[in-house]
Amino acid sequence: MTTAVLSKQDQLRTALHQLRSALPELRGTLIATADGLPIAQMMGEGTDATRVAAMAATAVGLGKRINDTLGSGDLTEMSVSGTDGQVYIYAAGRKGVLAVVAPTGMNLGLLHMEARDAAQAVASIL
Repeated sequence: MTTAVLSKQDQLRTALHQLRSALPELRGTLIATADGLPIAQMMGEGTDATRVAAMAATAVGLGKRINDTLGSGDLTEMSVSGTDGQVYIYAAGRKGVLAVVAPTGMNLGLLHMEARDAAQAVASIL
């Protein structure tokens, strides 16, 4: 009996599917490298994943610099809020970034719990 070994790409897609299954109201999820290249994504139609990946990685880089300047320790997550939703960006180790697009009014405790677990899974895969 052989056991199928999933590629890293498949493992990352599985992590996104699990996150979307736990939080079906999410508008999008994306995993990018720390330098802004999209690796896996489940974004809404018409969303440029390459652009979102680059912006999320840039935001994490800036957040890390702010934390370093303020002596706040390692960056774990950050958010950008608008009138119609929020984007939560999680550091996934040193090599990755997880971006989650949530609608306004979402249960943030549940979102953070699930997304933090997903970010840890992504970090271990990368």
